[in-house]
Amino acid sequence: MICSLCFWYSPAQDPSTKPDYFQEFQNKKGAQERFDYFFGVPNRYLEDSAYDWQAAVNVYHNNAQKVKDSISITKYELMQSQLYYDIGDFSKSVAIANQLYKKIESLDLQSKKILLDLIDNNYAKLGLYDRQFEIRNEKKNLGLTDKVIFYDIYSNLGLHRKAMDDYIKDKLKTIREDDYYGQAEYQSNVGNYLLLDMSIPTALTYYKKAKGFIDVYLNDISREKTEQEISKGNLLKAIIEGNIGKCHALLKEYDIAIPYLENSINLINEYNKGKFSSEKVENTLELADCYLQKEDYEKAQEYLLDGQNPVKIENILRRNRLLAAYFDRIGDYKNSVDYLKRNVRIRDSLNRNESSMKKQQLAAVAGQEIEYSKKMMEQQKKDLEQSRSDLQAKEERINIVFISLIFTLLGFAGLVFAYLKSIKNQRLIADQKRIIEASLVEKDSLLKEIHHRVKNNLQMVSSLLSLQTKNTRSKAAIEALEEGKSRVKAMALIHQKLYQNDDLSVIEMQGYIESLINSVQSVYKKGGHNINITIDAEGVELDIDRAIPFGLILNELVSNSFKYAFPDDDENGKIYIHLRKNGGQGYFEYTDNGVGLPEDTDDRANSSMGIRLMNRLVNQLQSTLNIDKTSEGVRFWFNFK
Repeated sequence: MICSLCFWYSPAQDPSTKPDYFQEFQNKKGAQERFDYFFGVPNRYLEDSAYDWQAAVNVYHNNAQKVKDSISITKYELMQSQLYYDIGDFSKSVAIANQLYKKIESLDLQSKKILLDLIDNNYAKLGLYDRQFEIRNEKKNLGLTDKVIFYDIYSNLGLHRKAMDDYIKDKLKTIREDDYYGQAEYQSNVGNYLLLDMSIPTALTYYKKAKGFIDVYLNDISREKTEQEISKGNLLKAIIEGNIGKCHALLKEYDIAIPYLENSINLINEYNKGKFSSEKVENTLELADCYLQKEDYEKAQEYLLDGQNPVKIENILRRNRLLAAYFDRIGDYKNSVDYLKRNVRIRDSLNRNESSMKKQQLAAVAGQEIEYSKKMMEQQKKDLEQSRSDLQAKEERINIVFISLIFTLLGFAGLVFAYLKSIKNQRLIADQKRIIEASLVEKDSLLKEIHHRVKNNLQMVSSLLSLQTKNTRSKAAIEALEEGKSRVKAMALIHQKLYQNDDLSVIEMQGYIESLINSVQSVYKKGGHNINITIDAEGVELDIDRAIPFGLILNELVSNSFKYAFPDDDENGKIYIHLRKNGGQGYFEYTDNGVGLPEDTDDRANSSMGIRLMNRLVNQLQSTLNIDKTSEGVRFWFNFK
């Protein structure tokens, strides 16, 4: 017997048998029953629109507020947030969801999952990609997901190849061969990244593979599917066919593209009825473009004026551009110019805000991924320590067992048993040694990989600063960006040295200082090559907690010497760097024989970012920065532990 939730309606059936989801929803008793039914129906807007559902939910919500039923209020507000999302009003949806997030601890696990998914999806639609990390981390902490993923966020920020590589590494080995839906989704997502990267022929190949898998999934009669699974499969098919159509359109194969795009829209209308669909908007615009190229202006007008209002900026811009082209083709130049002007106004606004915001979000996401990698490393360390403890406990238990056996069988085995025990213990010790050595090798490999990833992420930040420098005309801004890039390189160099070292706990400072100076010299190409630099740090090793602030301090000092100490590029310029560590005490000294510090150095110390930065870094080393003005140049020194 088939229940009402699993009943499947097809056009061939008697229309009178169609389920009335909205009426069944209203017939439910209480907020919890309505909540379960609302989120359990895959195509709830089959007959009644989202606005009808919204009006009913608003009435229930107001009644719950009147009787101050806090649990029911929360259930109805989750439904309100979902309804706003379904009609495309993402700002209102996330506003309600964020208010509920403040009291997430009081929600049950099902409500927490729905709420976090809503916030995550809304942030993606609104372009707030850096905020998605917090929500995804919360999902992981609640056990709703195995790990925090970044590839879709990187793709939204424009790094499509990186997103694709991370996605393939994460998903390829986890999909079973007989999981046809999973295979279709995987092939489709890889095709999406390739399409965004404008690798059209390769993307088309993946989409066709995806279509083959989803057709097998939908036509597989050996496995009974629920209504929700069928709806989900047909929506994926709609997206895949729409993307196949887009690829053919980009290849100027309009006659091939049009049937795919039209079928995709029909599937979305059938299986996503009443919900806003960005895929439908994009496919509609693509169809309008195809008919414009084919000079079928009547069809082009039909799709351009179909009532679907784009939400994404890129879709709004494209619709305006296509309308301008349409009116230009039919000779209505006034309307054509009007739509072009709209795009100019939108682009002016985007040029002011979008580039800098996207770079800030990319830097924030990269920083969050670094922090996440550090947490993973700490967890791996804890797991390794626990493994060692377990191995030691196991060895102790085995020894106790053998000692018991010795005392039990001593009278029977004698010297022969003692000999056999000795042989067995030797083998056991050898096995345990191999296990421990393998664990240590795995730990070193993991730490090296983490340092390598941190170095790569810092290089990404450095590249972002370089891109910003090229787009900046202000000399002061360029200098500030170059200084920031130099500091990032100093930190990246630490992780590079750790990645290259056999000993991952310390850094050999003589080689690090030489590499750091070479890096600074490459930035200040005009100066620094005639300066005699002496480094006295042979045999000194520092851990990462001391090496990073020390590297940033030295970066500031060397950069200042190259920029200010030798304005005439004096060939007699000298820099002396001295670093010593004896037991728990260390000493650092830096001198140059340049023009020295200006007379008002003490007054400017509070406003100089470089000196303030060095003072804070020296404080991290539990010391105080000393500055001596000499007859020639300047001397900086401090003691540290």
